[in-house]
Amino acid sequence: MIKKLAVYLREYRLPAILAPITIIGEVIMEILIPMLMAQIINIGLPAGDIGYVVKTGGLMVLLALLSLAFGALSGRFASVAGAGFAKNLRNALFGKVQDFSFANIDKFSTASLITRLTTDVTGVQNTLQMMLRIMFRAPVMLISAAFMATRINGRLALVFAVAGPIIIAGAVLVMTQAFPRFQAMLKKYDLLNASIQENLTAIRVVKAFVRTDHETEKFRKAADDVRRAQIRAEKVMVFAMPCMQLVMNGCMIAVCWFGGLMIIGEEMLAGDLMSFFTYVSQVLSSIMMIAMISVSLVMSRASASRIIEVLEERPDVADPAAPLTEVEDGSVVFDHVNFSYAKDPNNLILEDVVLNIKAGETIGIIGGTGSAKTTLVQLIPRLYDVLSGSVLVGGHDVREYSMEALRDSVAMVLQKNVLFSGSIKENLRWGKEDATDEELIAVCKTADAHDFISSFPNGYDTDLGQGGVNLSGGQKQRLCIARALLKDPKILILDDSTSAVDTATDSRIRAGFATRFGHVTTFIIAQRIASVQEADRILVMDDGKVSDIGTHEELLARSEIYREVYESQRKGAEE
Repeated sequence: MIKKLAVYLREYRLPAILAPITIIGEVIMEILIPMLMAQIINIGLPAGDIGYVVKTGGLMVLLALLSLAFGALSGRFASVAGAGFAKNLRNALFGKVQDFSFANIDKFSTASLITRLTTDVTGVQNTLQMMLRIMFRAPVMLISAAFMATRINGRLALVFAVAGPIIIAGAVLVMTQAFPRFQAMLKKYDLLNASIQENLTAIRVVKAFVRTDHETEKFRKAADDVRRAQIRAEKVMVFAMPCMQLVMNGCMIAVCWFGGLMIIGEEMLAGDLMSFFTYVSQVLSSIMMIAMISVSLVMSRASASRIIEVLEERPDVADPAAPLTEVEDGSVVFDHVNFSYAKDPNNLILEDVVLNIKAGETIGIIGGTGSAKTTLVQLIPRLYDVLSGSVLVGGHDVREYSMEALRDSVAMVLQKNVLFSGSIKENLRWGKEDATDEELIAVCKTADAHDFISSFPNGYDTDLGQGGVNLSGGQKQRLCIARALLKDPKILILDDSTSAVDTATDSRIRAGFATRFGHVTTFIIAQRIASVQEADRILVMDDGKVSDIGTHEELLARSEIYREVYESQRKGAEE
């Protein structure tokens, strides 16, 4: 696990190396100070040699200042290395997520990915910073202080033989009990983030249905679940740490008792006992530090395993070894396509779909809810891969193209209109980064968006806010259509993308398509027959299968499903 994450520290190897080196310098200074203190008590004070006391005391001050400097440098180097490591790890995770297909994202869930990119990475970062300092400080301090203490009085140093195993046993107990508890706690964090994300995304619906109290209670329950999981995980620490501290205090009492008897029996000097106290404290605190870092490693292991799970996830949609980089035309062929989200041939969403669509054709798609209309068109830009069969674009299987080339040739306006923080102009240029103002105006006129944009005081420079909060649903849809048209794609997919506009506006948009984008293969998913009846052909979907395909007149004559939809809508319009 450490090896897999260590690669993200390479860029910051120098501070990662300097942090333990400077911390060792700090330890050496701290080890020398008690020895000088013993010399003052044993030599300087009995002899009344003020010069010796001042000289030795001055050396102690110098060593203390050096220790402070080394400690500060170590802290800085560890912080730089830790922050850089976290930056690289987050970039790697985010880049990995960008390569995920929809199926990969569905597997982890958005809330879980957010937790892994934030809470989990922060936990691993903090552990790394501790490792760069404590993992080197504690062992060096333990060995050095134990050596100095044994050098002063070997018999008195036997107290370590009693205390050490007890503290180590406590650390092992904590390590074995803590990991599953912290892992469960992080899963509760995922659920909490999911609740927050869902509530913020749907805040207008919550307020419209006066469900604030319900959502507040739901969040309170999720937060309480996290609290209980945290308490359960921390209980191990709450019990173990005081026990270890009790052992340490017991050791100090034992040293005080037996050391005092040795001084009375003139077997030990007072200065040696004072320095021995310091070395005992350093040894025991080092053991405590090792126990603490062991617990931190266990805690971060849960986070690290979740991070590695994302990093090692193989995107189920990837570029081939020698990909095609250009799409010749907008022709689309579905050759006996079967598809399942679960990749289960016994649970098909699309079944044996056979279609042959010429470049430049306009294809309307009609079908009931759950008939897999959206799933069908998502296979064209390879947002999902087929289970069996093949989808061909421009005469080649979509799996033969690089995803960048394929998706650059396909523009898609999804059911959910997504706009980003920034101006209208910045949002439109997602379709083409170097688009001129004239090109923006042209596509907005085609999408019937130019007039309402011009009505804003700042026009195309109007700031949309997060998600386009100051626009109506129909305005958002028209901007998304304009953004897609700006790509000048070979294939345009409109997934129920005019549902929020009135019939007259819908008609103007379709007329604009026919005038300026007649060469583009267009798929129009719609609930209204009026939106697709002028298409070259209309595809009728029913329960994941192609029920029929033909012109408006042909389908009226032979498709019962199409005819029922048409008559129900016409009757509704007449009424």
